[in-house]
Amino acid sequence: MRNALKFTSILATAGVALSLAACGSSGSSSSDANAPLKVVASPTPHGQILKYVKDNLAEKAGLKLDIKEVTDYVTPNTAVQDGSADANFFQHVPYLEDFNKKHGTNIVSVEPVHLEPLGVYSKKVKAITDLPDGATIGLPNDATNEGRALKLLADNKLITLKDGVTTAATPADVTGNPKNFKWKELEAAQLPRSVADLDAAVINGNYAIDSGLKPATDALVLEKADGNPYANILAVKKGKENDPRVKKLAELLHSDEVKKYIDDTFQGSVIPAF
Repeated sequence: MRNALKFTSILATAGVALSLAACGSSGSSSSDANAPLKVVASPTPHGQILKYVKDNLAEKAGLKLDIKEVTDYVTPNTAVQDGSADANFFQHVPYLEDFNKKHGTNIVSVEPVHLEPLGVYSKKVKAITDLPDGATIGLPNDATNEGRALKLLADNKLITLKDGVTTAATPADVTGNPKNFKWKELEAAQLPRSVADLDAAVINGNYAIDSGLKPATDALVLEKADGNPYANILAVKKGKENDPRVKKLAELLHSDEVKKYIDDTFQGSVIPAF
């Protein structure tokens, strides 16, 4: 891609932002029903799922897809907001709502697609109950995923949280910590690389898979799918929900073929949410 944007390669965040901004003649993506739909996604599993759709389903459905993969949690939303991309696929609704509130963006969910269960991983212990007194546990430092990580620990009776705290929980909301755990707050993408230096880390499913971990077998504990609000979504800037290309992609992402692809490829590490 470099000079003329082709949504097929992974670049550093700064390069991605500049390239996305250059993609339309006036800084906005085309709404022409025959133009390619430009989608920004995390590489794993989002980019893989989109590539499956592009290679196997899109042409027959009359949809052209341009996929840009990025590894951060900011570029996909800023690109959709400024119009240099049409849609993104990387986040769940609690993260989106928090992002909109903090950045003044107006991005909305189109459809939930899959759940990537958050898990606790360790290179030092084989069971969650073996974590020693004073263990240092890595947490994702973005607001919603940190709260989600703490809830996972609370659900497994390692800590207790202040009554009424939901996705906004922080270590300050931990009211019971019988093993005196210490917290290391890091960017979500850094946690797989840092887990060897910690006693354990709570890692997002996409980053776990991307680093070679298998959530279904490697996690000490894993989120449950039932009633989970953290399904990853296809999202667009408000007003683009009825773009026929967006509706077509949403339909394909909810197809039996995609459900089978997710089940066969990720074997429980990624779970269809439809």
